[in-house]
Amino acid sequence: MSETNGNGNGHGSLASLSAVAEPYRAAASVPVPLWGPEPEERGIPLSQYLWILKRHRWKLLTGIGICVVATAVVSLRVTPIYESTVTIDIDRRVPTGILGQEATQSTLNDSDQFMATQVKLIQSDAVLRPIATKYRLRELEKGIQTLTNQGEEEAPVVLKKLQVSRPPNTYILLINYRSPDRQLSADVANAIAQSYLEHSYNIRYKAAAGLSQFMEKQLEELKAKMEHSSAALAQFERDLSVINPEEKTNIISARLLQLNTEYTNAQADRVKKEAAFASVESGTLEAAEVSSQGEAMKKLTERLDEAQEKFADARTRYGANHPEYRKAETQVSEAERQLEDTKNSIGQRVEIEYKESQARESMLEEVVAEIKGEFDRLNARSFDYQRLKQEAEGDKKLYDELIRKIKEAGINASFQNSSIRIADFARPAYKPVFPKIPLNLALAFFLSSFLAVSVAVVSDALDNTVRDPEQVTRILKTDVVGTLPMIKSLRGPLMPALRSHTNGQILPLLKQGDQSCTTFDEAIRTLRNSILLTDFERRLRSVLMTSASPAEGKSTVAVHLALAHAEQGQKTLLIDGDLRRPSIHKFFELSNTIGLSKVLLLDFPWRDALQRPRENLELYVLPAGLSTRRAADLVGRGLPALLDEVSQEFDFVILDAPPLLGFSEPLQMAAAVDGVIVVARAGQTNRSAVSTVLNTLARLRANVVGVVLNQVHRELSAGYYYYHGHYSKYYRQRSH
Repeated sequence: MSETNGNGNGHGSLASLSAVAEPYRAAASVPVPLWGPEPEERGIPLSQYLWILKRHRWKLLTGIGICVVATAVVSLRVTPIYESTVTIDIDRRVPTGILGQEATQSTLNDSDQFMATQVKLIQSDAVLRPIATKYRLRELEKGIQTLTNQGEEEAPVVLKKLQVSRPPNTYILLINYRSPDRQLSADVANAIAQSYLEHSYNIRYKAAAGLSQFMEKQLEELKAKMEHSSAALAQFERDLSVINPEEKTNIISARLLQLNTEYTNAQADRVKKEAAFASVESGTLEAAEVSSQGEAMKKLTERLDEAQEKFADARTRYGANHPEYRKAETQVSEAERQLEDTKNSIGQRVEIEYKESQARESMLEEVVAEIKGEFDRLNARSFDYQRLKQEAEGDKKLYDELIRKIKEAGINASFQNSSIRIADFARPAYKPVFPKIPLNLALAFFLSSFLAVSVAVVSDALDNTVRDPEQVTRILKTDVVGTLPMIKSLRGPLMPALRSHTNGQILPLLKQGDQSCTTFDEAIRTLRNSILLTDFERRLRSVLMTSASPAEGKSTVAVHLALAHAEQGQKTLLIDGDLRRPSIHKFFELSNTIGLSKVLLLDFPWRDALQRPRENLELYVLPAGLSTRRAADLVGRGLPALLDEVSQEFDFVILDAPPLLGFSEPLQMAAAVDGVIVVARAGQTNRSAVSTVLNTLARLRANVVGVVLNQVHRELSAGYYYYHGHYSKYYRQRSH
């Protein structure tokens, strides 16, 4: 008997499968244990998340659509809010005043601090309170008619719909106000800007007025002090009887310097004349000649020398009685007399000049001493005068400066500073700024998408059931030998299909071209080959089908696995080992009167208890028989011997056992068979339950062939989804 698989190739007998597997058995020199080293934990691949999105795509799209529609409805029902903006330009180069230092004050490098100060000033209560009172803004923002609480009314005004901002790197302030009334938003924004300008002017004016008042108080004190210092200076001048003692001191100083010079010259002249007087008193001609009359003495001496020369010549030439002799003698006598008289006169004159110079020196000495005394007296009083004069001048200067400052402050206080001005007044807005329906829809879409995807991923992460082979392999560290799709047509007996079963298909096709049944048929054949080729060292003659809990489809899997193996012409035995709740006989509409329980209890020949659903099919069924508690106790003693006998006559034995958790006989059955297959229902069976079953079998050292995922929905398994898609696509291409 042959059959057609998904590839269109004909399957042979079990011997052909063994022949195909023989090279692999020869190559495997070292047996590979089932429970080897645990594989390294792998992270969740990106395809898993894509599969999660595809699985929940309709739920995600529905949730996103509801959020977007709800956002659109709410946005359309929300009262529109309009915003108006006033632009204020602040020119820091404009001086704060027109007189004094304020007119020439340079701009400080504190733009950020200055602009931040102006923002806080605009938001201050002094600026906002008049506007809030005029337009009743606090009542409008809170949705009430009037403020009833006095403390609330006196509290600082804070407008939640007011926003003051500064564009980066500018000296511009933007005052924004939002309101459902577009005209009100513009009026309030303009009023706040105007209130800010007036408040800035009032602050400056009050500061200048306060400064003026303070300076006027200081002015009275300065005036009294100035008058006192001026009176003291005038009294000092009256005491000295001079207008300016300093100038008097300067005159005396110059006079003293001049007299001191004359006194020095007089001393020098007196010394000189004293020396001449001493020389003259010695009586020598040379001393007379060096005196002030020395020229006359020299002339007389020369005349005397000439007269003596003439007299000597006359005495030599003439006699004593000669007239020339007498004349020459007379001239010599006269010259001597004149010289003597001149000498006497010079002595007297030198004496007189010496006495005069001595007297002059004494007089100058007295005058210098007197002037010096007066100079010292005036110089000592000039320090007091200078102190009084400086004090009086300083008080007068400070008084004049303070008067000037007061006048400047008054003028500057009245000056309306143009450094802060409104550059652009607010106008009623044409479009509302809230709600922004496109933005709201976009945000709703992205946020709902993020939330929906997060919920899907989190729900998938919190799902503790087994779903797909990749998950079982990654988490439970075991192999998945088969994946069976969910097919509703599996429910019900198989005998009507077996009677008309002539096309080589395991399952009845409810509709012509039912792709789901074809997929299940191919999955059963894949499971069959996976079991038979699992162990290359020894052939599996008997396997146990069990599960963690009831209603996981282990009996259905066992029945169809037996059919798939029998259709290869191999002699197959299906034993219903669930003595508590038998179900195998229902699939084939067989009698359950005689079965495994009777064989174990009465030592009934097992061959007589076998039933054959169809004559041309090498499938034999050993029902469970009548349910009995005692039969369950005999499983551990009689079942191993029974399995040894039937394995000698049948190519493959499938034992359908009860769920392993909560029952004792599946443990004994697992120790008696060659391999154990654990069936788990995808999306229903808890991973912890499957893990407990595998750990229990590991402690029994049972040969766990692997796990079979049953009723895998294409939306619950990523691996099966792609497999089913490629399989369906392949068959569609063949049909064409």
